[in-house]
Amino acid sequence: MASMKGHILISMPHLTDPYFGRSLVFICEHDENGAMGLIINKSFEDEAVKQIFPTLIINDDRISEIISPMYFGGPVTLERGFLLHSPEYLTDDTIQVSDDFSLTSNSNIIDAIKTGEGPQQYKMMLGYAGWGEGQLEREIENGDWLFQDVTPEFVFEGNEAEKWLSATQSFGIDIAPATGGLA
Repeated sequence: MASMKGHILISMPHLTDPYFGRSLVFICEHDENGAMGLIINKSFEDEAVKQIFPTLIINDDRISEIISPMYFGGPVTLERGFLLHSPEYLTDDTIQVSDDFSLTSNSNIIDAIKTGEGPQQYKMMLGYAGWGEGQLEREIENGDWLFQDVTPEFVFEGNEAEKWLSATQSFGIDIAPATGGLA
C-alpha cells in the first residue's frame, strides 16, 4: 500500500470506539513500520471528549490564552503536545509532512505564535494516534477507515462538528439512521 502520509483517515460509521468514532485522522507518518496521525476534529471542548477525559484540565495559561480550542490528537502520550501547521514556519525541530502541512512539537512555537512569527494556520493537539507494523492496513482492509486527500482549508477552517459528516458524504456514504423496520 502506498504511503498515506499527508492524507486523512475517515472513520466508518460502524467504528464506535470512544477515541476514534466519527474521527478524522491526519496521517503524519506512514511506512512499513507503522503509522502516526492526529485526530483533527475533536476538541477538548466537545462533549464526547469530555466524557472520555472528565478530569483532564489543561491549565497552562501561556498556551490556553493563545491557542483555543485545544484538540484531542489521540490516546497515545496524551501529555505531549503537537502543532499541525502551515509550512511557512520552520525550525530544526519541524517535520515537513507534505507541501501543505508541517508538524512541530517544540514549545518555542507557542512563543512564535504569540509574537506573530509562528505559522499562519495551526491546530494544537495533545496526544496522537499510532499503529504498529501492518495494523493500519488491516484496519483499512476491515473497512474501518477510508482515506483521501485533504486541503489546508478543510483541516484548519470550518465547523469541526460537521467535518466528519462532510468527509463521509464526499464518498457518497449515507449515514442517516435507518428508519422503519419489519412489520
